[in-house]
Amino acid sequence: MFTGLIQKIGKVKRVSRGKSLVLEFTFTPWPDALIKGESVAVNGVCLTVVDCDATRFTADVLRETENKTGLSELVPGAMVNLERAVRAGDRLGGHIVQGHVDGRGTIVAKTQKGRDFSLKISCGRVIAAATVLKGSITVDGVSLTVSGLGDDWLQVDIIPTTASETTLGSLRIGSKVNLESDVLGRYARRAEEMENTKSSGGTLTMEMLAENGFL
Repeated sequence: MFTGLIQKIGKVKRVSRGKSLVLEFTFTPWPDALIKGESVAVNGVCLTVVDCDATRFTADVLRETENKTGLSELVPGAMVNLERAVRAGDRLGGHIVQGHVDGRGTIVAKTQKGRDFSLKISCGRVIAAATVLKGSITVDGVSLTVSGLGDDWLQVDIIPTTASETTLGSLRIGSKVNLESDVLGRYARRAEEMENTKSSGGTLTMEMLAENGFL
């Protein structure tokens, strides 16, 4: 589990494509070193550390993760947001982030607001339906508050600190981002779906099957 508070910006050192995708990242050292087997969120995607030292780690990427996230598009030199898994007793400054990306979004507008700026993100109806205004959303691993919401888009506001200490400051119109909706929103949407299914006599529709990954 993570909080969406980015701890470091890392850099992609190596991309290896064999039977599976293997990524290697470099970073400035943490006070307590990484260990093999722990979890690190990379642009919001939970990965397991396969090998590491004080300034680098490698991770295997599942095919399902490749399909659902932007990790397969990373190239050497690309910058990424890094967060280690939360420990019992840590402050939960952001929100509960699982590192299980729902899908990809596209930046369709970037609007300056004084020192801040807003991002309008096309996210599709499924993610929008699991999102609430003033609730939380994870964008490339960063915990943000939803400031605007439509049927298939959402908006977030970025303060200067977030822009400088994460990769969000470099996003442009057309940039793709990993999105993870708030887990509470997921459960609420699932409960609503179950209730609607019961009230309709249990009738399945093509839309319901597609939204739940059966088509």
